[in-house]
Amino acid sequence: MDEIKVISEDKKEYQISFDTNLNSGQINSEQFNWDIVSINERTFHVLKNNKSYNVELLKVNFDEKNYFIKINGKKFKFTVQDKYDQLLKSLGLDSMAATKVLNVKAPMPGLVINIAVEVGQTVQKGDTLLILEAMKMENVIKSPTDGVIKSIVIKKGDAVEKNQVLINF
Repeated sequence: MDEIKVISEDKKEYQISFDTNLNSGQINSEQFNWDIVSINERTFHVLKNNKSYNVELLKVNFDEKNYFIKINGKKFKFTVQDKYDQLLKSLGLDSMAATKVLNVKAPMPGLVINIAVEVGQTVQKGDTLLILEAMKMENVIKSPTDGVIKSIVIKKGDAVEKNQVLINF
């Protein structure tokens, strides 16, 4: 029997165990039976305890184990932890997997057309840092981590080379 922990966007936790050979399992100790039919690679028809669900996989981030799905038209976001993730967390080693990012480098040569942050500003992973124009296309450079901007090495209008440091955390 396989086991995972699912943590929803509103921080509710569900302990799920399932046996794929028997098409059965438990959600927080409540027994269920299920059957899945794949419509295509991102859409599934699921029967759970004789109730029908249309499930569409919208987006998956395998690195962070985040899933965005739509069930019968309603969207859900959740994180999955397998037994190894849970073991690392219980040992206090879950934060060691994250690497500390010290700076952001130019992914390509280009022209800085806008800087969206200031020194001392706190940013979250995914926040827009700057816009770099390359080959007549605007490329939004986003923060790879949560942090505080320590220095901005470039200014608006600067031409930058690939791998040139742009911002330090």
